[in-house]
Amino acid sequence: MKKVLSLLLVALLAVGLTACGTSSDSGSNGKDGDPEKLIMGFVPSQDSDEIADTVKPLADKLSEELGIEVEGQLMTDYSALVEAMGSNKVQIGFLPAFGYVLANEKHNVEVILKSERYGSGTYRAQYVVRADSGIESLEDMKGKTWAIPDLASTSGFLFPAAQIMDKFNVEDVQSGFFSNTIEAGGHDNALISVYDGNADVATTFDDARNTIEDDYPDVKDKLKVIEYTSDIPNDTISVTEELSDEWKQKIKETFLSFNDDEEMIQIMKDVYSWDAIIEAEDSEYDVVRSTYEKFKDQNLLDN
Repeated sequence: MKKVLSLLLVALLAVGLTACGTSSDSGSNGKDGDPEKLIMGFVPSQDSDEIADTVKPLADKLSEELGIEVEGQLMTDYSALVEAMGSNKVQIGFLPAFGYVLANEKHNVEVILKSERYGSGTYRAQYVVRADSGIESLEDMKGKTWAIPDLASTSGFLFPAAQIMDKFNVEDVQSGFFSNTIEAGGHDNALISVYDGNADVATTFDDARNTIEDDYPDVKDKLKVIEYTSDIPNDTISVTEELSDEWKQKIKETFLSFNDDEEMIQIMKDVYSWDAIIEAEDSEYDVVRSTYEKFKDQNLLDN
């Protein structure tokens, strides 16, 4: 686990240094302190080309409603999005719970909204293996190869890692429990790694198998879920502290209005499987903070 978390810290630092070395006019203030342009950041949970095409109508609609240019920007991973918001290169971020906690801690990023799926503001992470693997429980995963979407993924990494640490009393999940960890670059790719036999277990949101079912029609026959984590607050729409309270409220109200727009809600479904957009409070993410503290308390990740 120390190795994996060290990689996360290095990734965050590297992205931060990259961000410091470039400049951007996005989010700069115009008349009366209004931003001249807003950048909205996404991280692909599936095929990035498809998401890029899907996000454009969302950005166009926001531009129309807000009366300001809004651009959708795909980021390489959640660490990159956190740092882009920290340097105000991205003002609106679609962050998972762990990514939000990191962004809030490091850069005072503020959550304004979150997703609703199946009538709930929470979800669980799942452990997925091949149906013919013989793996039936968490115990059976010991010594196997683990595919994760992203080191800053709440459901793909943080909650499963914490659960394994607690259940099996291990500090280093990578070498003390799993034999190898693959950072697959998306929930779909983590599942495909298991489907193709390149990994033994993937951790993803529930049920990420739906995202690849069109391309892998037999995925639910080939891959099975053996366990779930505890509940996790849903992913967020978060904003940078540089935005005024007035603009934060305008952005919030505009997104909430999309609940009455079938086209926009369909876009949210296509991008991140959202059924609705609901209000969120920072305190809802305290459970994520306490999970994150497990690593910090064991000095596995510097503050």
